[in-house]
Amino acid sequence: MRVYPDKLEGVLAKNLPAVVIVAGDEPLQHRDACDAVRAAARQSGIEERQVLDVEANFAWGRLTEAASSLSLFASRKLIELRLGNNKPGQEGGKVLRAYAQQFASSRSGSDNLLLINSSKLDFKEQKSAWFKALDSVGIFVPVWPVDANYLPRWLTNRACLYGLSLDNNAAQLLGERTEGNLLAADQELQKLALLLPAGARVSPEQVAGDVEDSARFDVFTLTDACLSGDPARASRVINGLRGEGVEAPIVLWALTREMRQLLSLHQHLEQGQSFDYACNAQKPKIFDKRRPGYQQAINRLPRQRLYKLLLFAQRLDLSIKGAAPLLPLWDGLHDLALTLAGGRGPLAELPSSYRSSA
Repeated sequence: MRVYPDKLEGVLAKNLPAVVIVAGDEPLQHRDACDAVRAAARQSGIEERQVLDVEANFAWGRLTEAASSLSLFASRKLIELRLGNNKPGQEGGKVLRAYAQQFASSRSGSDNLLLINSSKLDFKEQKSAWFKALDSVGIFVPVWPVDANYLPRWLTNRACLYGLSLDNNAAQLLGERTEGNLLAADQELQKLALLLPAGARVSPEQVAGDVEDSARFDVFTLTDACLSGDPARASRVINGLRGEGVEAPIVLWALTREMRQLLSLHQHLEQGQSFDYACNAQKPKIFDKRRPGYQQAINRLPRQRLYKLLLFAQRLDLSIKGAAPLLPLWDGLHDLALTLAGGRGPLAELPSSYRSSA
């Protein structure tokens, strides 16, 4: 059963499952989810905890031994299996399936709770036999980064944990300064709680004065901003990527990939095919969650405009490789992203014959 982090405590309070799988790469929510499982285990009377770190050449028999061994001090045990970035493989998958099957066949309830702590599990792993077997007797908690549109609300709810009330504009500003870095956001809220009296309402001015810019971005955040038509965010992300030392060719690759994808969608639509069919025809296909962004971009960017921007991207690429007159690279990437997002990027709007030695 899939349970999202914000619902986890309520589910655990009603019934403690035999298995909990927490998987994802967002560290704060991952930590909180695992802490919630540990707290629920303690509340149910489980006092012993055994940690198994899965590394190279891990002996999977240790899990079977841990599940079957009895303690002198407690009859129930929390077994924490830390996969990290590792995968169970054939041997581990067999042991995990056997663990689930033993619980399912007895239906008497397991004395132990198995907490599997993992990095992101892709769709292939989620379709594997071992995952399905464990999911059938437990819960799966996928941990995803908080979407930028939802982030101010998330921060407002998080502030309540520290006795603070966030002004709407303060939540928006704090979100901009900590996007992609929830650990930093949480630390800033804790700092504000120390500086301000209990129950204080935090203003934008207090956030501006006390909160450093700790936002962390990747190229996928940039393409999402471009597709959804948010020029201000696209500009902020580009500047953040540059400040973090991300290589310019990686940024250019991400933007070029989206332009080619949009051109392919245009081609399918001009052939009379539906938008959903066009999205499914892409390789890989565009998932439902991202389709609204592509729909907005298709409506905003006609084919000829995309071709012009793609030519500009090619000139930037040649400039990087030294095969064309030098262009102001990051300024060019900024204007390319800005134009894709619906803003006005002066360099990207120049005619294709433009050359610069700057």
